[in-house]
Amino acid sequence: MQQSNNMRIFSFNVNGIRSAVSKGFLEWLQSNKPDVVCLQEIKAQYEQIPILLFEELGYKSYWHSAEKKGYSGVAILSLQTPDKVDYGMGNKRYDSEGRVIRADFGSLSVMSVYHPSGTTGDVRQAFKMEWLNDFLHYIQDLRQKRPKLVISGDFNICHKAIDIHDPVRNAKSSGFLPEERDWMTRFLNAGFIDSFRHFDPSPHNYSWWSFRPGVRERNLGWRIDYNMVTDNLLTNLHSAGINPSVVQSDHCPVWVELTNNFDA
Repeated sequence: MQQSNNMRIFSFNVNGIRSAVSKGFLEWLQSNKPDVVCLQEIKAQYEQIPILLFEELGYKSYWHSAEKKGYSGVAILSLQTPDKVDYGMGNKRYDSEGRVIRADFGSLSVMSVYHPSGTTGDVRQAFKMEWLNDFLHYIQDLRQKRPKLVISGDFNICHKAIDIHDPVRNAKSSGFLPEERDWMTRFLNAGFIDSFRHFDPSPHNYSWWSFRPGVRERNLGWRIDYNMVTDNLLTNLHSAGINPSVVQSDHCPVWVELTNNFDA
């Protein structure tokens, strides 16, 4: 990344990195050449990941897999070598599921995060709510030493009715529960900007669709993937967007572009 260029950060829940590669992920990466890519749900152990293929495209890659095989896991791909990479939150209960990885570039930190889903029942929903509260505390502590932060990932929450295709019938669905949406409001009020909504207030913009036939074609989706930036990066915000035409996963990439003068 040259100092004169903007920094493009993509977040992409690939629903299995090996599956995504088989569906054209490397070709997408080569044609778009983002500076940083935050991945979620890599669903692979380190030895199963085609590291050399990413290196051939110019990317350093850093992987934080879940202990459970074929489950969860996050990663960061970067054209620039980070100054430091931090794996996990320092909490074994969460880190065993491979949910957080952070890379520092000068004064800027970029984090890939995969928030738990609560769709499998009450036990995981309770785990999700505990995670959300602990994650917010973790981030507030982290900001004391890394105040300029981009958190990119699958939050598994639609914040507002505009972020989901059927807010009425999904009012009691995990991912759109009042307590989850309230948490998202608290998170934003703690000093974060939803970069996509900063630029685009329009409806019908989603980042995830069910695999059920016809759902994606009719755009019956949820916006659960975000690039959240700390409010001290407001003047660095250049643009943000969603790329629903990219179909290597049930999610699509979401991106933010920042002016590269973080130390100014």
